[in-house]
Amino acid sequence: MERDPLNDYLNVVSNILTQISSTQRENLLKASDILAACTRNDGIIHTFGVGHSHLVAEDVFWRGATLANIHAILEPSLTGHQEITKSEYLEKVEGIGRIVVDYHRIAPPDVLIVISNSGNNAVPIEVAKACQERDVNVIAITSTQYSDYLRSLHSSGKKLKDYATVTIDNCCPIGDAALTFEALPMGVGALSTIAGSFIMHSLVVQTVKNLLDGGFTPDVYFNGSLMANKQEVDEYNQSVIEKYLTKIRNL
Repeated sequence: MERDPLNDYLNVVSNILTQISSTQRENLLKASDILAACTRNDGIIHTFGVGHSHLVAEDVFWRGATLANIHAILEPSLTGHQEITKSEYLEKVEGIGRIVVDYHRIAPPDVLIVISNSGNNAVPIEVAKACQERDVNVIAITSTQYSDYLRSLHSSGKKLKDYATVTIDNCCPIGDAALTFEALPMGVGALSTIAGSFIMHSLVVQTVKNLLDGGFTPDVYFNGSLMANKQEVDEYNQSVIEKYLTKIRNL
């Protein structure tokens, strides 16, 4: 029978999302409680990732159907938007992470969500460590299997999960690939971005429920495209932007 990679990839992705839902439920609930407390206390939920992990951080920032107090820290030298191969070197340089935390003035009641599939690069580890030292709650989204497999690239020998208040396993395999082909030595079909975004939006919806159950109405953006038909959507979103413009540096 001829192989069907489209269906095979779908099955792997579906299985990983199901695994996250079943095995990480307790951690998702714990993290959502932390995010709800941050929001109630007028804090900012900072998200951070280097390389492709920044896509997960950015996916919930200034977007319809997400919390308005989310702030994606998008350090240009680390995202790979330009000169992408250079970011692979910089994410291993110690000192950068602490500068990022200092620049964005992260402090309680803020929360930091760090996304790193490998969990072993210096900058994400250092960002988490610096926040832990400031008594800022850190939520790590990582592959625990991959993290355990790899050696740390930080001088402490620690991994991202070692500095996390809550660690959420994205359940992705070593190598971050869904499929293998006999003619290729490497796997094909990345998984961690899909898994990470699923986790992030799961946290958003659970956090919103927690807040509403407690009698607190959070600021959530409308999808901006709706303003084409409804002027009040634009007026509402603009009022929310004004509220956070001085609190979120990237807004």
